Amino acid sequence: MNLDKLLRNNIKALNPYSSARDEFSGEAEVFLDANENPFNAPYNRYPDPQQKELKIKIAELKNIAPEKIFLGNGSDEPIDIIFRAFCEPGVDNVVTIEPTYGMYQVAADVNNVEVRKVKLNEDFGFSAQKLLDAANLYTKVIFVCSPNNPTANLLDNSEILKLITGFDGLVVVDEAYIDFSPENSLLPELDKYENLIILQTLSKAWGMAGIRLGMAFAQPEIIHIFNKIKYPYNINILTQQKALELLDHLQEKEEWVKIIVEERDKMVKKLFKLPFVQVVYPSDANFILVKMHDARGIYEYLTEQKIIVRDRSKVTLCVDCLRITIGSPKENKKLRKALKNLI
Repeated sequence: MNLDKLLRNNIKALNPYSSARDEFSGEAEVFLDANENPFNAPYNRYPDPQQKELKIKIAELKNIAPEKIFLGNGSDEPIDIIFRAFCEPGVDNVVTIEPTYGMYQVAADVNNVEVRKVKLNEDFGFSAQKLLDAANLYTKVIFVCSPNNPTANLLDNSEILKLITGFDGLVVVDEAYIDFSPENSLLPELDKYENLIILQTLSKAWGMAGIRLGMAFAQPEIIHIFNKIKYPYNINILTQQKALELLDHLQEKEEWVKIIVEERDKMVKKLFKLPFVQVVYPSDANFILVKMHDARGIYEYLTEQKIIVRDRSKVTLCVDCLRITIGSPKENKKLRKALKNLI
């Protein structure tokens, strides 16, 4: 992979903003360099723009070097940065599967980049060759989400590896739901593939959706480009502090995942017994996709019961499907009771 060839010319020439906290590192007693208010510590100070302490903590958890980590405002920030770094508006394109996570399309639209979509098989699997065939000389990035959203299934790793080795651009593997899957992350394979970018998040298994912290893992040269483009203080001090605190609770996170997976399996068995349920698709995530008779009507009924699920009926291959997140045992029981009352 020729990273320099993939980069947009304006990004190659970009002189990144240098903040006061970028220009000084070390210990000091008096900070008069950043035009900050001297009162209301510690919130009067700008946060560490490189999130060094937090990256060290994540590096220990993930067994990966800190220089291969980028932290963003959710995973949506690195997704957007990938477009801004590598895709020339109105010229370049990206390839992805359909259906999948909607932010790839939104970020592409914002950046005026064409998206070439390859429909999944009826079992929600995909062929690497079909994605490669959809690419052309102007394809800079291929996006795949595994486990996929909204289909909930883990994609075939052998096909993903065919994509990575068969494409001379970047391959982004979004692993937002990997903690709920029986298969391992591709993260241990990162050093084998210079064109691989892996996205993960603290929003799902770690229960931190509210603090908005996403992670991108890639070779240092790619991470350097991300840091060049990002806004100087993209991760605020409150998010950094809370993440550092909660990442110490690994055992609790593992217990949450165990409960959610058990509840997911229980939910699948119970839903199969309902006469209006046609298909409960296999899930490797913390949600399930369910095909129902009159899915829209059931969605509206549940809303009246103050239970909110996601109607995915208008999504490709998901006609009459509801996407149901696995909640607490109490929440799941309330949902099942409401659905049973429809019989």
